[in-house]
Amino acid sequence: MLQRTDAADAIDPLMRPFFERSGLAALRLGGRALLPIVQGGMGVGVSAHKLAGSVASLGGVGTISSVDLRRHHPDLMERTQGLASRPGMDADTKAVINAANLEAIGREIRAARVLSEGRGLLAINVMRAVADYAASVKKALEAGIDAVVVGAGLPLDLPDLASDHPDALLVPILSDARGVQLIVKKWERKKRLPDAIVIEHPRLAGGHLGAAKIADLNDPRFDFENVIPQSRAFLKSAGIEREIPLIAAGGIRSFEEIAHLQSLGAAGVQLGTPFAVCEEGDASDEFKHVLASAKDEDMIEFTSVAGLPARAVGTPWLRAYLKIEDKLQAVSHAKTRCTKAFDCLAQCGLRDGLKGWGQFCIDNQLAAALRGDVKKGLYFRGVGALPFGEQIRSVRELMERLLTRVELQPA
Repeated sequence: MLQRTDAADAIDPLMRPFFERSGLAALRLGGRALLPIVQGGMGVGVSAHKLAGSVASLGGVGTISSVDLRRHHPDLMERTQGLASRPGMDADTKAVINAANLEAIGREIRAARVLSEGRGLLAINVMRAVADYAASVKKALEAGIDAVVVGAGLPLDLPDLASDHPDALLVPILSDARGVQLIVKKWERKKRLPDAIVIEHPRLAGGHLGAAKIADLNDPRFDFENVIPQSRAFLKSAGIEREIPLIAAGGIRSFEEIAHLQSLGAAGVQLGTPFAVCEEGDASDEFKHVLASAKDEDMIEFTSVAGLPARAVGTPWLRAYLKIEDKLQAVSHAKTRCTKAFDCLAQCGLRDGLKGWGQFCIDNQLAAALRGDVKKGLYFRGVGALPFGEQIRSVRELMERLLTRVELQPA
């Protein structure tokens, strides 16, 4: 559970000189003055306790992704492996897998808390689109998570789910000023406001993107130069007594970009891919090298099985799938159950036979990526060259680089 602390205690003493020289403003959340750097949540298993705890230990916001965390726990995998094919397990498979994942959430939060040494802030990212969304939010809150971050859908019910945890920070991920207005107005009726809002640019981010369709990704309403000032103006006109920090996300790679976004009114920034390839990242080394070596021209935009636009590396699996996607969609039909008896998504293009949606098992492909299987994996990635190119470096080195102007960085 979030403990209020002296501002100096939230940032690692060795990071403080870099921060003070940067001239950047601190990100203020939950009574803490933090580094203005948030590590985004990345599933399946890409951001778990090692990455989140390491980021928090330096004074930033470290984020665990809630999706299918059992994959980091051999005993939980043994408990759930092959359940769909076991006689008599059909009805209970989903419940057993969900219970294992909820247990993994608690374990990962506790382990991240140890690594953080009480500094920074720990968050969990829960996709609104997952079937076990409500249970995952409640489990994380019971386990003492500092903040709950929700994207991939509008979390209109998040204040209700967190009603017994008034000190937990609630953070929706949105992409335009209209979404900000809608969430603030709906949450005000529940007598709770967002503690921060992540503004994610669909044209720049990786993974599931906050636009209705691929054609919308270049809509100027998503540009930071528009959405951040518009959102700030709305909050001011609405008479919001306390400031709601806006955190810009998508394609951010340098100190100069952070400084520019703060000049627009952002309180901080969120990065995913640069953290995913850090030494402390929870994915395999093979996964990190695939992401680090990918270039913008390797990126492919497509419609995910969750019905949302997505951006990923053009691996052999993704390119092969897209060649036959039209044929798969033409014969798509609703199945009696999930092919893995898991039902990870509330709505699934493959299971529910939804025309125009992806026709593959996203859990299979993301799990393959986690272990570094380039032939079968789906590797989500944001745009832009990484701060250290193809090198795999530490979280500390990345944070120092992000807090240092280009002209002051060592060659």
